[in-house]
Amino acid sequence: MKLRVEWRTTTALVGTVLKYIAIAMVVPLAVSVVYMEDIWVFGLSIAVTGAVGLGLERLESDSEIGPAEALLLVAISWFAVALVGTIPYLLAGYGTSSTLAHPINALFESMSGFTTTGATVMGEISTDRHSHAIMLWRQLTQWLGGMGIIVLMVAILPELAVNGAQLMKTEAPGPDLQKLTPRIAETARVLWLVYFGFTALLAMLLYGLHLGGFAPNMTAYNAIAHAFSTLPTGGFSPESDSIAAFSATVQWVIIPFMVVAGTNFALFWHLLDGDIRTLLEDVEFRAYAGAIAVLTAILAVLLYGGAAPPQELGGTTAGNAENAFRQAAFQIGSLLNSTGFATSDFAQWSPAAQTLLLFAMFIGGSAGSTGGGIKVIRWLVVIKSVRRELFRTARPSAVKPIRLGGYVIDEDVVRGIMAFTLLYFVLFGVATVFFVVDSLRVGYELSTLEAAGAAIATLGNIGPGFGSLGPFGSYAAFPPETKLVMVFLMWIGRLEIVPVLAVFTGAFWKR
Repeated sequence: MKLRVEWRTTTALVGTVLKYIAIAMVVPLAVSVVYMEDIWVFGLSIAVTGAVGLGLERLESDSEIGPAEALLLVAISWFAVALVGTIPYLLAGYGTSSTLAHPINALFESMSGFTTTGATVMGEISTDRHSHAIMLWRQLTQWLGGMGIIVLMVAILPELAVNGAQLMKTEAPGPDLQKLTPRIAETARVLWLVYFGFTALLAMLLYGLHLGGFAPNMTAYNAIAHAFSTLPTGGFSPESDSIAAFSATVQWVIIPFMVVAGTNFALFWHLLDGDIRTLLEDVEFRAYAGAIAVLTAILAVLLYGGAAPPQELGGTTAGNAENAFRQAAFQIGSLLNSTGFATSDFAQWSPAAQTLLLFAMFIGGSAGSTGGGIKVIRWLVVIKSVRRELFRTARPSAVKPIRLGGYVIDEDVVRGIMAFTLLYFVLFGVATVFFVVDSLRVGYELSTLEAAGAAIATLGNIGPGFGSLGPFGSYAAFPPETKLVMVFLMWIGRLEIVPVLAVFTGAFWKR
């Protein structure tokens, strides 16, 4: 049987991706030289990753990549970068008691980083326990994965620009890709430029707070590290207390950047071009901003009324309007678009507050953003589809197309969105049951809420869950089998489920 997919061409391009990942490792190598920690770890990691990449590139053939090859390239590349991302963890943890010395744990941490999930199996999170270079590598993996590794490759590699639209459509979060310029490679560069600009701006603002005396522990290292994980909606932090380790001023500065990260980055290009109407009139952006505002207001009322017990982290919110609103705005902004930062241990909040946060996790960011989850635009189409079915039940002969922002949504797109949403909830339910059953098998106590939180946190690339998996908890206690399932969920969740699952079907491979 002759295969439908030109696998040699695809594998060679995966090698090219890995070669550039090796170049990215120069950043933590430089940090390791500054702090004189783990220099050999990143030197060897660069050598191994580069050698693997160059070796795979030798499989290159004369065939061009088509839609099938584009699908395979995106799926394999993301798993491959997660695999080589484990090398620094394994080398740094060799001969130590670090949880990352175990290959499955290292793969979990790496996949969580590149998919911007933010879930961790790391025990003690601090630069006292792990080197500055390793901690920055965690942050950098999230930044690289945020806007998309393949989008970056399309921007810098001319051989990928031919099928760049298909590649970016497969990788980009959401059901639609907005072409900003006549050439797709230029669009990729525009998106990365906007992404880089916001990252640099946040890093400068955070370090400026340090220089101004508003954030004594927000050093240059911390400012860059947290900018690396805010814009990709990642959630990793080199501080064990996450953003709770910093002042209220820092928290207020990060909130709008989390909201920005969950917004379609194409809208900011229009904004920079002087076109503010496109942003303000965008249906998805208005729904996204409205959801944040409404949920923040509800949660702030709950916290002001005592939904959160007095805590060392975050402080008391009962009767404290500023703190209640700040905590509410931060956690909704963090969990709705899958960032995963925390300023308080919301695993200790009341059931009503936790239920509201769980609801927020299912919403997701905007299409074309770095946010995870189902996405706001899909929910808009689902709601309009339900309304249409109710209308057509009363008037069977009526023709009522679904419109968004004055445009008619193609019926194929509607069916695709409905299928994706159904598949999302099926995977969520199956994963929840599996986590409970597998935990019982090894004697690990896991409540239904914790299992559900773990399922949505990994599939939606959110990170923290509830109970022992809260914002300051760890996934280290799960059995290896469960961690591998979580790795799979993070992988397919980042790539919108369908493209990865399609690769596992017989129809994909048969001519």
